[in-house]
Amino acid sequence: MQPTTKKDPMQNKDAQHHTDKAKDAMHTATDAAKDAASQVGQAVSSAAGTVGRKAEDWTAAAGQKVENLADTLRHSGPDKGMLGKANEALAEGIERTGEYLHEKRLSGMMDDMTDLIKRNPIPALLVGLGIGYLLGKSLRS
Repeated sequence: MQPTTKKDPMQNKDAQHHTDKAKDAMHTATDAAKDAASQVGQAVSSAAGTVGRKAEDWTAAAGQKVENLADTLRHSGPDKGMLGKANEALAEGIERTGEYLHEKRLSGMMDDMTDLIKRNPIPALLVGLGIGYLLGKSLRS
């Protein structure tokens, strides 16, 4: 026969007490990690919003500068004859581009691109494949 050892009830209480303390510490650490993750998520979201607004503002400012370039071209280039017509056509094209950038901003341009891809999925796919191929070749070299 093997000798039986009796478990001390005090030892069981101590073990239970330490187990409870470890569980409490684990819950506290888990809650702290969740809070930290939430704060990081909020900071990232705020930063993304700020970057988005800045990108919108930069696009509008770029559009304004392109419009100013069109005005400069129109006023400083030739205004008569064939060169005058070519100058005016170029200035109009540049001005329309500037107005588009200024009015649509980045989000509007992204919406237009999405609509274009939805209307023409096969050409968009082919363009994407072509760009991917060219990028792959340029990075391989």
